[in-house]
Amino acid sequence: MSIPLASQPQAGKKPPTATRMKKGLKQWMAVLPFIFLGVLGTAVFVVYPMIRNIFISFQDYSIMPNAENPFVGFENYVSAFTDPNNKVLMAIRNTILNVIVTVPINWLLAIVFAVLINLHFVKYKLVFRTVYYLPIITSWIVVAFLFRFLFAGGEYGLINFIFYKVLGIFPEPVNFLSNYWTAMVVIWLFHIWKTVGWGVVIYLAGLQGISKEYYEAAQIDGASGIRQFWNITVPMLAPVTAFVIINLVNGAFNFFPQVYFITRGGPMDQTQTLPSLMYMQAFKNFNFGYASAVAVMMGITVFLVTYTQMKKFGNQKML
Repeated sequence: MSIPLASQPQAGKKPPTATRMKKGLKQWMAVLPFIFLGVLGTAVFVVYPMIRNIFISFQDYSIMPNAENPFVGFENYVSAFTDPNNKVLMAIRNTILNVIVTVPINWLLAIVFAVLINLHFVKYKLVFRTVYYLPIITSWIVVAFLFRFLFAGGEYGLINFIFYKVLGIFPEPVNFLSNYWTAMVVIWLFHIWKTVGWGVVIYLAGLQGISKEYYEAAQIDGASGIRQFWNITVPMLAPVTAFVIINLVNGAFNFFPQVYFITRGGPMDQTQTLPSLMYMQAFKNFNFGYASAVAVMMGITVFLVTYTQMKKFGNQKML
Protein backbone atom coordinates (compact mmCIF):
# COMPACT_ATOMS: atom_id res chain seq x y z
CA MET A 1 0.00 0.00 0.00
CA SER A 2 1.50 3.34 -1.01
CA ILE A 3 1.63 6.27 1.41
CA PRO A 4 -0.12 9.41 0.15
CA LEU A 5 2.33 11.93 -1.18
CA ALA A 6 0.94 14.72 0.97
CA SER A 7 1.62 12.76 4.18
CA GLN A 8 5.25 12.00 3.37
CA PRO A 9 7.79 14.22 5.24
CA GLN A 10 9.49 16.72 2.96
CA ALA A 11 13.28 17.07 3.15
CA GLY A 12 14.48 20.36 4.59
CA LYS A 13 11.05 21.38 5.90
CA LYS A 14 11.15 22.98 9.36
CA PRO A 15 9.13 21.33 12.13
CA PRO A 16 5.98 23.16 13.21
CA THR A 17 6.35 26.11 15.58
CA ALA A 18 4.64 24.23 18.40
CA THR A 19 7.14 21.37 18.09
CA ARG A 20 10.13 23.75 18.13
CA MET A 21 8.73 25.61 21.16
CA LYS A 22 8.17 22.32 22.96
CA LYS A 23 11.74 21.21 22.23
CA GLY A 24 13.17 24.57 23.34
CA LEU A 25 11.08 24.50 26.53
CA LYS A 26 12.35 21.00 27.27
CA GLN A 27 15.95 22.16 26.87
CA TRP A 28 15.36 25.16 29.13
CA MET A 29 13.77 22.93 31.79
CA ALA A 30 16.87 20.71 31.66
CA VAL A 31 19.33 23.57 32.30
CA LEU A 32 17.11 25.79 34.47
CA PRO A 33 18.05 24.11 37.80
CA PHE A 34 21.75 24.74 37.13
CA ILE A 35 21.14 28.36 36.14
CA PHE A 36 18.97 28.85 39.23
CA LEU A 37 21.66 27.45 41.53
CA GLY A 38 24.30 29.70 39.94
CA VAL A 39 22.12 32.81 40.23
CA LEU A 40 21.13 31.91 43.79
CA GLY A 41 24.73 31.35 44.84
CA THR A 42 25.83 34.63 43.26
CA ALA A 43 22.99 36.51 44.93
CA VAL A 44 23.62 35.02 48.39
CA PHE A 45 27.43 34.99 48.44
CA VAL A 46 28.32 37.96 46.18
CA VAL A 47 25.53 40.47 45.59
CA TYR A 48 23.99 40.53 49.07
CA PRO A 49 27.34 40.80 50.96
CA MET A 50 28.44 43.55 48.55
CA ILE A 51 25.28 45.61 49.10
CA ARG A 52 25.38 44.93 52.86
CA ASN A 53 29.01 46.05 53.03
CA ILE A 54 28.13 49.34 51.30
CA PHE A 55 25.40 50.01 53.88
CA ILE A 56 27.75 49.18 56.77
CA SER A 57 30.33 51.63 55.41
CA PHE A 58 27.86 54.45 56.15
CA GLN A 59 27.16 53.26 59.71
CA ASP A 60 28.85 53.10 63.07
CA TYR A 61 28.30 49.36 62.97
CA SER A 62 28.43 46.96 65.90
CA ILE A 63 28.08 43.17 65.85
CA MET A 64 26.53 43.08 69.32
CA PRO A 65 22.93 41.75 69.34
CA ASN A 66 20.25 44.47 69.29
CA ALA A 67 22.94 47.17 69.11
CA GLU A 68 22.10 50.44 67.42
CA ASN A 69 23.93 51.09 64.16
CA PRO A 70 23.59 54.84 63.63
CA PHE A 71 24.00 56.33 60.17
CA VAL A 72 27.17 58.45 60.04
CA GLY A 73 27.30 59.31 56.34
CA PHE A 74 30.79 59.62 54.88
CA GLU A 75 32.47 59.79 58.28
CA ASN A 76 34.16 56.41 57.86
CA TYR A 77 35.51 57.42 54.45
CA VAL A 78 36.81 60.73 55.80
CA SER A 79 38.44 59.12 58.84
CA ALA A 80 40.21 56.64 56.56
CA PHE A 81 42.19 59.49 55.00
CA THR A 82 42.48 61.72 58.08
CA ASP A 83 43.91 59.01 60.33
CA PRO A 84 46.93 60.55 62.12
CA ASN A 85 48.82 57.27 61.70
CA ASN A 86 48.20 57.28 57.92
CA LYS A 87 47.29 53.59 57.99
CA VAL A 88 45.19 53.70 54.84
CA LEU A 89 47.73 55.75 52.89
CA MET A 90 50.47 53.34 53.94
CA ALA A 91 48.32 50.36 52.94
CA ILE A 92 47.60 51.98 49.55
CA ARG A 93 51.32 52.59 49.03
CA ASN A 94 52.16 48.98 49.87
CA THR A 95 49.39 47.67 47.63
CA ILE A 96 50.62 49.76 44.68
CA LEU A 97 54.18 48.57 45.35
CA ASN A 98 52.93 44.99 45.31
CA VAL A 99 51.47 45.53 41.85
CA ILE A 100 54.54 47.36 40.50
CA VAL A 101 57.04 44.79 41.80
CA THR A 102 55.33 41.40 41.58
CA VAL A 103 53.27 41.65 38.39
CA PRO A 104 56.17 42.27 35.92
CA ILE A 105 58.43 39.71 37.63
CA ASN A 106 55.65 37.14 37.80
CA TRP A 107 54.74 37.67 34.15
CA LEU A 108 58.34 37.52 32.89
CA LEU A 109 59.22 34.40 34.89
CA ALA A 110 56.01 32.65 33.82
CA ILE A 111 56.45 33.20 30.09
CA VAL A 112 60.22 32.50 30.12
CA PHE A 113 59.85 29.26 32.11
CA ALA A 114 56.97 28.16 29.88
CA VAL A 115 58.97 28.79 26.68
CA LEU A 116 62.05 26.97 28.04
CA ILE A 117 59.98 23.97 29.08
CA ASN A 118 58.16 23.93 25.75
CA LEU A 119 61.41 24.09 23.75
CA HIS A 120 63.85 21.93 25.67
CA PHE A 121 61.88 19.70 28.04
CA VAL A 122 58.94 18.58 25.89
CA LYS A 123 59.19 14.98 27.13
CA TYR A 124 59.03 16.10 30.75
CA LYS A 125 56.43 18.84 30.24
CA LEU A 126 53.88 17.13 32.50
CA VAL A 127 56.48 16.73 35.26
CA PHE A 128 57.51 20.39 35.12
CA ARG A 129 53.89 21.50 34.97
CA THR A 130 53.20 19.52 38.14
CA VAL A 131 56.31 20.83 39.92
CA TYR A 132 55.49 24.45 39.11
CA TYR A 133 51.85 24.03 40.13
CA LEU A 134 52.58 22.35 43.46
CA PRO A 135 53.19 25.63 45.38
CA ILE A 136 49.75 26.88 44.31
CA ILE A 137 47.90 23.95 45.87
CA THR A 138 50.14 23.94 48.95
CA SER A 139 48.60 25.52 52.04
CA TRP A 140 49.39 29.21 52.56
CA ILE A 141 50.12 28.50 56.22
CA VAL A 142 52.67 25.77 55.41
CA VAL A 143 54.50 27.95 52.89
CA ALA A 144 54.37 30.94 55.26
CA PHE A 145 56.04 28.95 58.05
CA LEU A 146 58.66 27.79 55.54
CA PHE A 147 59.47 31.40 54.61
CA ARG A 148 59.46 32.51 58.25
CA PHE A 149 62.05 29.82 58.93
CA LEU A 150 64.12 30.77 55.88
CA PHE A 151 64.20 34.47 56.79
CA ALA A 152 64.19 34.17 60.58
CA GLY A 153 66.25 36.71 62.47
CA GLY A 154 69.45 35.70 64.22
CA GLU A 155 72.23 33.50 62.95
CA TYR A 156 70.16 30.34 62.79
CA GLY A 157 67.65 31.42 60.17
CA LEU A 158 68.62 29.53 57.02
CA ILE A 159 69.35 32.62 54.88
CA ASN A 160 71.30 34.24 57.69
CA PHE A 161 73.16 31.00 58.37
CA ILE A 162 74.25 30.70 54.72
CA PHE A 163 75.19 34.33 54.11
CA TYR A 164 76.56 35.10 57.60
CA LYS A 165 78.00 31.87 58.96
CA VAL A 166 78.97 30.00 55.79
CA LEU A 167 79.75 32.63 53.14
CA GLY A 168 80.49 35.57 55.43
CA ILE A 169 78.72 38.04 53.11
CA PHE A 170 76.56 39.55 55.86
CA PRO A 171 78.61 41.42 58.50
CA GLU A 172 75.92 40.49 61.04
CA PRO A 173 72.62 38.57 61.01
CA VAL A 174 69.77 40.47 59.38
CA ASN A 175 66.37 40.75 61.07
CA PHE A 176 64.43 40.53 57.83
CA LEU A 177 60.96 40.79 59.36
CA SER A 178 61.83 43.69 61.67
CA ASN A 179 62.73 46.12 58.89
CA TYR A 180 60.21 47.58 56.46
CA TRP A 181 62.01 47.02 53.17
CA THR A 182 63.44 43.59 53.97
CA ALA A 183 60.03 42.49 55.24
CA MET A 184 58.42 43.69 52.01
CA VAL A 185 61.02 41.79 49.97
CA VAL A 186 60.21 38.60 51.90
CA ILE A 187 56.49 39.14 51.23
CA TRP A 188 57.14 39.71 47.52
CA LEU A 189 59.33 36.61 47.25
CA PHE A 190 56.69 34.60 49.08
CA HIS A 191 53.98 35.77 46.66
CA ILE A 192 56.04 35.22 43.50
CA TRP A 193 57.18 31.74 44.50
CA LYS A 194 53.63 30.77 45.47
CA THR A 195 51.91 32.02 42.32
CA VAL A 196 54.36 31.95 39.39
CA GLY A 197 53.45 28.33 38.58
CA TRP A 198 49.91 29.35 37.67
CA GLY A 199 51.21 31.62 34.90
CA VAL A 200 53.58 28.89 33.68
CA VAL A 201 50.71 26.44 33.25
CA ILE A 202 48.55 29.00 31.44
CA TYR A 203 51.37 29.94 29.05
CA LEU A 204 52.24 26.29 28.39
CA ALA A 205 48.66 25.79 27.24
CA GLY A 206 48.83 28.95 25.10
CA LEU A 207 52.07 27.87 23.41
CA GLN A 208 50.33 24.83 21.97
CA GLY A 209 48.34 27.11 19.67
CA ILE A 210 51.38 28.71 17.98
CA SER A 211 52.28 27.03 14.68
CA LYS A 212 55.90 25.92 14.29
CA GLU A 213 55.88 27.36 10.77
CA TYR A 214 56.43 30.86 12.19
CA TYR A 215 59.62 29.76 13.94
CA GLU A 216 60.85 27.81 10.91
CA ALA A 217 60.38 30.85 8.70
CA ALA A 218 62.17 33.04 11.25
CA GLN A 219 65.11 30.60 11.39
CA ILE A 220 65.39 30.69 7.60
CA ASP A 221 65.56 34.49 7.80
CA GLY A 222 68.34 34.19 10.39
CA ALA A 223 66.39 35.45 13.41
CA SER A 224 67.97 34.59 16.76
CA GLY A 225 66.10 32.88 19.57
CA ILE A 226 65.64 36.15 21.46
CA ARG A 227 64.20 37.89 18.37
CA GLN A 228 61.85 34.94 17.83
CA PHE A 229 60.73 35.25 21.43
CA TRP A 230 59.96 38.99 21.24
CA ASN A 231 58.67 39.10 17.65
CA ILE A 232 56.72 35.84 17.47
CA THR A 233 56.04 34.30 20.88
CA VAL A 234 55.08 37.43 22.82
CA PRO A 235 52.76 38.90 20.13
CA MET A 236 51.10 35.55 19.43
CA LEU A 237 50.42 35.09 23.14
CA ALA A 238 48.88 38.56 23.50
CA PRO A 239 45.36 37.28 24.39
CA VAL A 240 46.85 34.91 26.97
CA THR A 241 49.02 37.72 28.34
CA ALA A 242 45.93 39.92 28.76
CA PHE A 243 44.24 37.20 30.82
CA VAL A 244 47.38 36.52 32.88
CA ILE A 245 48.17 40.17 33.64
CA ILE A 246 44.59 40.99 34.67
CA ASN A 247 44.61 38.09 37.11
CA LEU A 248 48.10 38.95 38.38
CA VAL A 249 47.02 42.54 39.08
CA ASN A 250 43.91 41.36 40.90
CA GLY A 251 46.06 38.96 42.93
CA ALA A 252 48.53 41.73 43.80
CA PHE A 253 45.66 43.89 45.07
CA ASN A 254 44.51 41.04 47.31
CA PHE A 255 47.67 40.56 49.38
CA PHE A 256 46.23 39.13 52.60
CA PRO A 257 47.77 35.75 53.48
CA GLN A 258 51.15 37.01 52.28
CA VAL A 259 51.06 39.74 54.93
CA TYR A 260 49.01 38.13 57.68
CA PHE A 261 51.02 34.91 57.92
CA ILE A 262 54.47 36.49 57.47
CA THR A 263 54.52 39.85 59.28
CA ARG A 264 50.98 40.38 60.66
CA GLY A 265 51.35 43.89 59.28
CA GLY A 266 54.51 44.63 61.25
CA PRO A 267 56.79 46.21 62.00
CA MET A 268 54.36 48.79 63.50
CA ASP A 269 51.74 48.28 60.76
CA GLN A 270 54.21 49.37 58.07
CA THR A 271 53.64 46.33 55.83
CA GLN A 272 49.85 46.45 55.97
CA THR A 273 48.00 46.20 52.67
CA LEU A 274 44.37 47.11 52.07
CA PRO A 275 43.00 43.55 52.63
CA SER A 276 45.07 42.98 55.79
CA LEU A 277 44.14 46.44 57.11
CA MET A 278 40.47 45.66 56.56
CA TYR A 279 40.80 42.39 58.44
CA MET A 280 42.65 43.96 61.36
CA GLN A 281 40.21 46.86 61.66
CA ALA A 282 37.16 44.60 61.46
CA PHE A 283 38.12 41.55 63.52
CA LYS A 284 40.77 42.95 65.84
CA ASN A 285 39.57 46.50 66.50
CA PHE A 286 35.89 45.74 65.71
CA ASN A 287 35.73 48.89 63.59
CA PHE A 288 33.45 47.43 60.94
CA GLY A 289 32.29 50.71 59.42
CA TYR A 290 35.87 51.84 58.84
CA ALA A 291 36.84 48.44 57.38
CA SER A 292 33.78 48.42 55.10
CA ALA A 293 34.62 51.90 53.80
CA VAL A 294 38.14 50.74 52.92
CA ALA A 295 36.65 47.65 51.24
CA VAL A 296 34.30 49.76 49.11
CA MET A 297 37.13 52.05 47.97
CA MET A 298 39.34 49.08 47.19
CA GLY A 299 36.56 47.35 45.26
CA ILE A 300 35.96 50.44 43.12
CA THR A 301 39.70 50.75 42.45
CA VAL A 302 40.09 47.10 41.43
CA PHE A 303 37.06 47.38 39.17
CA LEU A 304 38.40 50.50 37.44
CA VAL A 305 41.88 48.99 37.01
CA THR A 306 40.49 45.72 35.64
CA TYR A 307 38.06 47.52 33.32
CA THR A 308 40.85 49.76 32.02
CA GLN A 309 43.08 46.77 31.35
CA MET A 310 40.31 44.90 29.55
CA LYS A 311 39.59 47.92 27.36
CA LYS A 312 43.31 48.40 26.66
CA PHE A 313 43.94 44.78 25.69
CA GLY A 314 40.61 44.55 23.90
CA ASN A 315 41.44 47.46 21.63
CA GLN A 316 44.80 45.97 20.63
CA LYS A 317 45.00 44.00 17.41
CA MET A 318 45.80 40.40 18.23
CA LEU A 319 47.70 38.30 15.70
